[in-house]
Amino acid sequence: MCLALKQNRMSRIKIHDKEFEKTISGEEIAAAVKVVAERINKDYAGKRPLLLGVLNGSFMFASDLMKNLRLECEISFVKLSSYQGTNSTGVVREVLGLTESIAGRDVIIIEDIVDTGYTMQNMLETLDAKEPASVAIASLFVKPSRLKVPVDVKYPVFTIPDRFIVGYGLDYDGLGRNLPDVYDVVE
Repeated sequence: MCLALKQNRMSRIKIHDKEFEKTISGEEIAAAVKVVAERINKDYAGKRPLLLGVLNGSFMFASDLMKNLRLECEISFVKLSSYQGTNSTGVVREVLGLTESIAGRDVIIIEDIVDTGYTMQNMLETLDAKEPASVAIASLFVKPSRLKVPVDVKYPVFTIPDRFIVGYGLDYDGLGRNLPDVYDVVE
């Protein structure tokens, strides 16, 4: 039986060498994403924003958020990397870049988690050079206690303590992204 099937009946799972405990259900995530989508619907009424998902972690959040938007919008993706194992390296690498012109466009960055803020700082600097009309950040998770640089997350879904989490797009060394719930590492 695969990990995704086992987890539906368990509040604890094991990935690689670590144990994780369920802390946020898929239902709680869906409800919170709808609330953020409503704020975006209101704030961008009459506009046509470009959603810019940061791969790999944001794919589930980006999909569910977009399903709840009732405005004209487009989506594109970039791939950045700053994690190794359970820690942010502080060094942001661009693996797959933006191909669309964003000059004069309203852009909403869709991120899975804002941890140190380095990835978002790097991305905001890169996007600013492309002269968008505006840039806002929607992040599924924000860890305020870990921020090393100031980042304005206009649309946070959950604010969480400094814990390593997996599920709903977030992984531990490649595994766990497919889990519909979110799990905290058990120390």
